[in-house]
Amino acid sequence: MNALFLLGVLLFMLPTASNAADPAHYRDGRFHNQATLPQDGAMNKLRIGLKYLLLRKPPETRPVAPISLLPMTRQQVLDAPDHSLWRLGHSTVLLKLRGRFFITDPVFAERASPVQWAGPLRFHAPPLALNEVPALAAVILSHDHFDHLDEQAIRQLAGRTDKFLAPLGVGDRLIDWGVPSEKVRQLDWWQETEIGGVRLVATPAQHFSGRGLFDSNRTLWASWVIIDDDLRLFFSGDTGYFDGFRQIGERYGPFNLTLIETGAYNLAWPNVHMQPDQSLQAHLDLRGQWLLPIHNGTFDLSIHGWQEPFERILALAAQAQVKLSTPQMGERISLDSPHAGQNWWQPRPIRQQGRAAQRSVASR
Repeated sequence: MNALFLLGVLLFMLPTASNAADPAHYRDGRFHNQATLPQDGAMNKLRIGLKYLLLRKPPETRPVAPISLLPMTRQQVLDAPDHSLWRLGHSTVLLKLRGRFFITDPVFAERASPVQWAGPLRFHAPPLALNEVPALAAVILSHDHFDHLDEQAIRQLAGRTDKFLAPLGVGDRLIDWGVPSEKVRQLDWWQETEIGGVRLVATPAQHFSGRGLFDSNRTLWASWVIIDDDLRLFFSGDTGYFDGFRQIGERYGPFNLTLIETGAYNLAWPNVHMQPDQSLQAHLDLRGQWLLPIHNGTFDLSIHGWQEPFERILALAAQAQVKLSTPQMGERISLDSPHAGQNWWQPRPIRQQGRAAQRSVASR
């Protein structure tokens, strides 16, 4: 029963790409990517769904033991210095800028699913409990998929968040959930806003949207540029590799740190999620200094091993002499002087080797 339910969820979440020649950003009541993507027919979706859920799900897609994380408290983050970053899981990142807090795609639910009795289950609890999250200057949302937009988290954060920044249409969902409309700012690609001296720009991504059977691409998806004086951050949200990275890099780069999806990829959906080599190329296109891979380590959303995204991007970054930061969930990163972190996903005997190479890359 659960497998059949999840198959239905997957089918409506897989992208329905347009084959129209019109390059307009919005038409016929739906948003479109900059590039025209191949259509993904119902039979191909069914094949992917059966493989993903019922037939060939490898056991290594989930960790066999509890993964390493560093529990956090509200007081710890309040006492932390400015320009701090913490990974809370998947694509949820807490930032401290100008003494205030910003959070990306806050997902605290046990499952990335429309219901909490079925769907992808978390590998770990959030290192910071939802009720411990400090008052927020802004929630920054990339799109409306369940692993990026958690309704219950939004409802609980509404009373202690000044602004919710969302791509077009996503903000309407928040208002429907009870977020006061004056707290919601909806942005199109290349539009920007400012909160407490921090400049935030909604930039293009190549993805899709929808939370039900009949709302495919009714809302927009986006990446984000975050600027605090000389500090420049990039948050990818979900995206395939596309020319937009180079455009964003030309307009807003170089970036001190890029937060780029590296996980839940599959050759069956190459246009809407990136393989690790593409994540690295996106970082180079953006003219990033440090790369922090996200969209990994929390949910089982594809058929690759749960550790594979870390291993692949670690090897690729070392080869390309790219500075890579892989903090544990809950570990603080200084945005002024990031550090490499540890290979926390590896068994302990293996974890010690390879960090010397990582540190030598980071020092270059």
